[in-house]
Amino acid sequence: MQFAAPARPRRKPSLTPMIDVVFLLLVFFMLASRFGLDAVLPLPLAFGGGTYSGPPRLIDISPDGLAVNGQATDDLIASVAPLMEAPTDMLVLRGQDGASLQRIVAVTETLQTAGFTSVVLVE
Repeated sequence: MQFAAPARPRRKPSLTPMIDVVFLLLVFFMLASRFGLDAVLPLPLAFGGGTYSGPPRLIDISPDGLAVNGQATDDLIASVAPLMEAPTDMLVLRGQDGASLQRIVAVTETLQTAGFTSVVLVE
């Protein structure tokens, strides 16, 4: 009489090495990839205490409009131009509650394209 060998249960493969490799690849690609393009404002922003001369040039940036020295304006360049003695005169930008950073950057780029080169951002 022959007896068959008892059936051994199949051994399941270990998933631990595969999970380790997946996490290593995940970490590698997270560190090696760039998630966005760096944006640079080529406009030289003035920092600290500089000299200020001439009439006040305060530009308030709100989410829905602009104001120059407290007066609402639709044409920023036309409102600022009479206050400037030279394109290097300092302009003071102040973001109001709710104004996004993108809006402030857009106003700064508008001033740059008009030829104004000195901008100070205040709270």
